[in-house]
Amino acid sequence: MNRIELIAEIKRKKSFLCVGLDTDVAKIPEFLKACEDPVFEFNKAIIDATLPYTVAYKPNLAFYEALGISGLNSLSKTISYINNLNEAVFIIADAKRGDIGNTSERYANAFFNNPKKQENYNAVTVAPYMGEDSIKPFMGFDNSWVVILALTSNKGAFDFQMDVVESGERVFEKVLRVSSQWGSIENTMYVVGATKADMLSDVRKIVPHHFLLVPGVGAQGGSLSEVAKYGMTDECGLLVNASRSIIYASNDEYFAQNAALEARKMQMEMCEMLRIYSQI
Repeated sequence: MNRIELIAEIKRKKSFLCVGLDTDVAKIPEFLKACEDPVFEFNKAIIDATLPYTVAYKPNLAFYEALGISGLNSLSKTISYINNLNEAVFIIADAKRGDIGNTSERYANAFFNNPKKQENYNAVTVAPYMGEDSIKPFMGFDNSWVVILALTSNKGAFDFQMDVVESGERVFEKVLRVSSQWGSIENTMYVVGATKADMLSDVRKIVPHHFLLVPGVGAQGGSLSEVAKYGMTDECGLLVNASRSIIYASNDEYFAQNAALEARKMQMEMCEMLRIYSQI
C-alpha cells in the first residue's frame, strides 16, 4: 500500500486507528482454547469485529515466536486472512529488527518478498542503532515501509534517547534528522510514543510530513487528543496503535463485540480530530 492509498483509507474510514494483535494465549477467552488454533480464531474474530473502524493491524511477532512453530503458523494464517479481505488493510510487522549485511537483507525478504504472496506485510518496525546499512535493505521494495524507532514510550527511553550529543541535538532528534535522508515520506515512518505527546512538536520540526506510528494510547495512558494536536498533519500523518484496550476489552463470549465497541469509540474520536486538525 503506497502513501496515497493509505491516506485514502484514512479518509474513507475517518480513522487512523491501528489495532495491535498482541495475542496472549493466557488472556484469550477460555472457550476459544478448545479450538484447533485458538490464537488464529481469536485474531480472526477481532479482525472481523474491528475492521470497519481501523485502517491497520500490527501483530507483535514476539507473541507468536514465543509459541514456536504453532505460533508462527497462527501468525501466517492471520496475515493471509487479512491479505485476502475484500478491502485494503495496512499490515505492520512489529518485529523491531536491527542487523546488517545479508542478515538484514534476509529479514527484509522475509517480510516483503515472502514466497507465499498472501503473507507479505506493508511495513516492519526496525531499530536504527546500527545505522544506515541496517535500514537500507528494507527500502528496496515497492509500496513497502520502514518504521524506524525514534522516541519510544517506555521508561528506558530516558537511558539514551534524551541524551544530548555534540551537535546539541538529543539522540532521538539526530535519529530523525539523519535517517530521514535515507528514504522519503513515501517509504519511511517513525515510532513516537503517545506518552511523549508533548514532544511531538519537536518531532514535527524535523520530519514535518512523515507518517508517525504512535503506540501508547489506551492501556498505557497516552492521550489521543494530544497526539492529534501536536502530531497531525494536513494529510493526517498518524497511525495510532491500541492493543490491550481493544483486543482484551473483555474475555467472555462477547469479546469481539466489546472490541468493536472500543474500536468504534476511538474511531469516533479520530473522526473529530481529523475534522479539526487535517484537511482530508
